[in-house]
Amino acid sequence: MKLMSLLRGFHAVARAGSITGGARLAGVSQPTLSAQLAELERHYQVELFYRRGRRVAITPLGMALRERTHRLFELEAEALGLLSANASTLTGELRIAAVGPYNVMRLLAGFRVEHPHLQVQVATGDSALVMARVLDFAADLGLVVERPSDPLLDAQPLRRQPLWLLAPTNHALASRPQVRLVDLAGEPFVVRDSGSTTQRVFEAALAQAGVTIRVALRVGSREAVREAVAQGLGLGIVADIGYVPGPGLVGIPFAEPQMATHAHLIWLASRRDARLIRSFAAYAGAATPAPATSRQRSG
Repeated sequence: MKLMSLLRGFHAVARAGSITGGARLAGVSQPTLSAQLAELERHYQVELFYRRGRRVAITPLGMALRERTHRLFELEAEALGLLSANASTLTGELRIAAVGPYNVMRLLAGFRVEHPHLQVQVATGDSALVMARVLDFAADLGLVVERPSDPLLDAQPLRRQPLWLLAPTNHALASRPQVRLVDLAGEPFVVRDSGSTTQRVFEAALAQAGVTIRVALRVGSREAVREAVAQGLGLGIVADIGYVPGPGLVGIPFAEPQMATHAHLIWLASRRDARLIRSFAAYAGAATPAPATSRQRSG
C-alpha cells in the first residue's frame, strides 16, 4: 500500500466533496480514486465517508484526517521549496493549472528555453478548478482570468484581454473593423456556461448598455463556441488571445474599451518563496505576451 498516494486521493475527495470532483482535482479516473479510498478504509478498518448511492459525505474521522492531510501536503510543498531553492540548476517538475492553453503555452515556450532540465505538467479547467488545484497542492501555479478573493492565494496580474466578437464570414457584421454592443441587439449567440468569466463580463456589459441578444446555443468550451460560429450557428465572444483564425469565421474587436478580462498568475501565499514559483512569476512578469493588435480572417 502506497500511503501517500492514498492520502492524496482521500484529500482530493474531502476537498471536492465528491468522487467526481476529487478525480478532477487529483487528475485520475473515478474508478481509480474509488479504489484508493476503499483500500485506505479497508486497510485501517475505518469509515472516512458515508456512501449514499453515488454521493459521499465525510465522517467526523474523515474531517479530522482532512485537517492533518492539509498540513501534511503543505509541509511537503515547503520541504520541496526549500530543497529546490538551494539547487544550483532549476530542475524537478513544475505543475501549472490554467483556464486555457494560450497564455500558459506562450509563457512556457520561453521559460523552458531558459530552464531546459525542468519538467512541466499542465492541466486545464475552469477558474474554480484551477484555484482548487492550487489550494490542494495539486498545482504549483494557476492561471486564471480574474483576481481571486481567497486570502490564501497570491495573485500577479499579467495582461488585460479585450473581448472580441466571433462572426461567420458571411454575416453582415463580418466586414466591419469594429463592432458596438448596440449592433448586437437581437442577434443569435453561441454562449458559454455560467462558469465562464468571459461570458460574465460580456453579459454585464450587455446589461449596462441595455442590449438584449438571443441565445441560440449553450456550450461548455471556447473551442465549441468557435466551431459553432464557424458552422453559422450564431455569433460568439472570445478574449483576444483566444482567437484562433480558421475557415468560416472572423474575429472583430469591440469599440467598448471596458470589455475585457484580466489574466492573473496565482499561487499559495504560504509558498511564495518556493524557487520554482518565484522563477516562473518573475519570467511571466517580464515576458507577458502582447495583446492582439489586428484581426485576421480566413474564408
